[in-house]
Amino acid sequence: MSTEPAPTFPVTKVTPELILHRAARIEDAFHEFRENRARKRGYYTTVIPYTGYGSTTWIRVLSRVLLTRDKKHRRRLPLIGRRDETVRGWRSFTSVPVNEVEVTVTVDGVVHQVKADRGGVVDAELAVSLEPGWHTIQLQAEDSQIVEAPVFVIDPSAKFGVVSDIDDTVMVTALPRPLLAAWNTFVLDEHARMPTPGMAVLLDRLASVHPGSPTIYLSTGAWNVAPTLTRFLSRNLYPSGALLLTDWGPTHDRLFRSGREHKRDNLHRLAEEFPEMKWLLVGDDGQHDEEIYGEFEELYPNNVAAIAIRQLSPSEAVLAGGRSKAEDMSEKSQALWVYAPDGAGLAKQLRAAGLL
Repeated sequence: MSTEPAPTFPVTKVTPELILHRAARIEDAFHEFRENRARKRGYYTTVIPYTGYGSTTWIRVLSRVLLTRDKKHRRRLPLIGRRDETVRGWRSFTSVPVNEVEVTVTVDGVVHQVKADRGGVVDAELAVSLEPGWHTIQLQAEDSQIVEAPVFVIDPSAKFGVVSDIDDTVMVTALPRPLLAAWNTFVLDEHARMPTPGMAVLLDRLASVHPGSPTIYLSTGAWNVAPTLTRFLSRNLYPSGALLLTDWGPTHDRLFRSGREHKRDNLHRLAEEFPEMKWLLVGDDGQHDEEIYGEFEELYPNNVAAIAIRQLSPSEAVLAGGRSKAEDMSEKSQALWVYAPDGAGLAKQLRAAGLL
């Protein structure tokens, strides 16, 4: 009888295939149909750059790849008063996303390859070696023109930052009301959106008092409106910062994306990326900001400098579907909570607390 050991074979680890929700499969088929049709009609691949952020050893790159009629990339901040500056919100939703396309990212002469997701959105983390401050990176997909995106590299010594909601916090939109949300998103341009009184001054002063501190705008809005929001923030003199938005539509496991989970996930990510950073969380009492910020403070108490909540007016609260119970959140929290109807009132309380 042979004493030779039985032959062995390498074990192949099989990764279970991701089962997409039926709505996601329908969306993918629709996107593929639109993409094929747009390419036949001569549309051009275009990369829409968004502001990123990071540290001296890594950066988070944000952009979106679309098929558009125009080969030339339009200026993100046209001159005030020009007719081509007025772009209705619905136009940003008619562009055709390019799914899972390879994107070339050049950072300080080093070339990286990343891939867009199902909606054409690029959200990638790259290893780099950069000095603190603002930098410019280049992006290109397929035969598109090379575009530039700003990236803010946070100094390792920075210990303070701001995370701010957008809707009804820095910009009055009454977003939770479905009809008004559709009107603000699809019809109005950035000229018709109203800035919240005093909020631009508040955020600008915080950036001045804390040099090198990051300002990040976290919203449940769609990436489609990122150019409009960027123009709005710039025009109303808000400090520059990354926009963290979401891609509307179904996910792999649910019919529609959760705005609450989007905010929770990004807050948790920031806490893990910058464990020494204390964030001033800015929101309003008309949606779920207090609940989300309160949960974050319970999980990461050492990463919260304070929580500033803008109180909606009675009419805004009605449009937003009512108010949340602010007093309950402040009573059970160890963090500093401040409330005011505008930026001036919040600034006064933050100044008294030594944060401004």
